[in-house]
Amino acid sequence: MPHENTATSPPNKAAILAIILISYVMIVLDISVVLTGLPKIHTELGFSDAGLAWVQSAYTLTFGGFLLLGARAGDILGRRRMFIIGMTIFTVASVAIGASQSSAWMLSWRAVQGLGSAILAPTTLALLQTSFDEGEERVRAVSLYSAAAGVSATVGLVVGGLLADWLSWRIGFLINLPIGIAIVIAARIYIYETDKRPGTFDLPGAVTSTLGMGAFVYGFIRSAQAGWDTTTFATIAAAIIMLCAFVLIERRASQPILPLRLFSDMERSGAYERWLGLSEQLRAFR
Repeated sequence: MPHENTATSPPNKAAILAIILISYVMIVLDISVVLTGLPKIHTELGFSDAGLAWVQSAYTLTFGGFLLLGARAGDILGRRRMFIIGMTIFTVASVAIGASQSSAWMLSWRAVQGLGSAILAPTTLALLQTSFDEGEERVRAVSLYSAAAGVSATVGLVVGGLLADWLSWRIGFLINLPIGIAIVIAARIYIYETDKRPGTFDLPGAVTSTLGMGAFVYGFIRSAQAGWDTTTFATIAAAIIMLCAFVLIERRASQPILPLRLFSDMERSGAYERWLGLSEQLRAFR
């Protein structure tokens, strides 16, 4: 059984940074790798032209829908614990995707993989904030985090194309198994558990944010496929209503899932902007 890090020993910050960067690179690479494998996936699993778009959309929908809930779970249950849970979900889903024999199977597990990413992405960013001291050390860590995501998005397209042509698109997912196991073990050894916030989940906030973000993502995905019909407009309208309700709930909740005061912190807001910028870059590859 691996040795677990304790607060009596100084943290190995190089190892912590490597764990965070590798885990985030895994998320970004899988987004890029699947794009280059779509022609082979289309042929092997019998996707329709419309259904093929959901290989990426199923992932995006659950990722966007559960992102805030995943971040809040880290605050309450501990960020190291949620990091390990997120990586485990992501790794298991990757293996299941690599073993797909039908379109329905793949879409189901792509949605599960999106859930794993929704836990991992905010947790890795939170671990950067808690593991590295404010100032030059943290700025350097966040800069490497941003750079790793940008580089891996580009490399993923090249690697995914080579794997799909020379071997199989499945390799890009199956390779996550040994890497994921190694990362989970390393996290147990090198990452300290963060302080947990006592209390319960902001259930109304969790429901409205998850449904609101999910409906918002679904509406825009549907608009690209079916156009701006009545259903699309209704979905977007419902999303806006739920997100507005979410903001009102967060203003009044005693333990909000997303404290609105965080947006007055320039350092955190800058990190959010960098993360959103990376997301926009990844969507540009579609």
